[in-house]
Amino acid sequence: AKTSYSKLTAFEAARILHRLGCDVRIFNPEQLPIRDSVPQEHPAVQELRALSLWSDGHVWCAPEQHGNLTAVFKNQIDWIPLSTGSVRPTQGRSLSVIQVNGGSQSFNTVNSLRVLGRWMRMFTIPNQSSIPMAYTQFEHQGGDGSGAARLLPSGNRDRLVDCMEEFVKYTIIMRDHFALFGDRYSERKESAARATQAFAASALQ
Repeated sequence: AKTSYSKLTAFEAARILHRLGCDVRIFNPEQLPIRDSVPQEHPAVQELRALSLWSDGHVWCAPEQHGNLTAVFKNQIDWIPLSTGSVRPTQGRSLSVIQVNGGSQSFNTVNSLRVLGRWMRMFTIPNQSSIPMAYTQFEHQGGDGSGAARLLPSGNRDRLVDCMEEFVKYTIIMRDHFALFGDRYSERKESAARATQAFAASALQ
């Protein structure tokens, strides 16, 4: 199997988070169809949405290709709705962004991920990780996409640990306040107007 350095980085981040006491789930997008090519009841779509709803925060890791994030990653975000009825799968959740590079260090992808996170109403932590020349940064043993290859000790790994620590701290602070973050004046106003109309209609009967 072809080595996926974004997958290896995601597994490394998961190991760090596990050591920090987190319950970590990783979504594998291999079976996720292109957006709207199948009904939303597709098992992979339901798995992705359920994981987002279950989560307190997200870690997004994407490779950079042609100067930006790949379509495979963007497709995952496109399948997550901003809201389903009164439920918002990403509202108020913390987000950490990571990118891997085949060449020199770039920040185009993490910057694009920040834009996506803002549109998904998430709070992206200040720190971020961009790993240059990813093919030189991992152990060769297990580098077959299985996730066994470890990120070698370096400043890049130290930065990844920094990001995961910061991510956990922000998540702990914010996760008890999802309802507060989702409480909006405009929506309260609409709800009050509907309630008034319903009361008036019932009074006329």
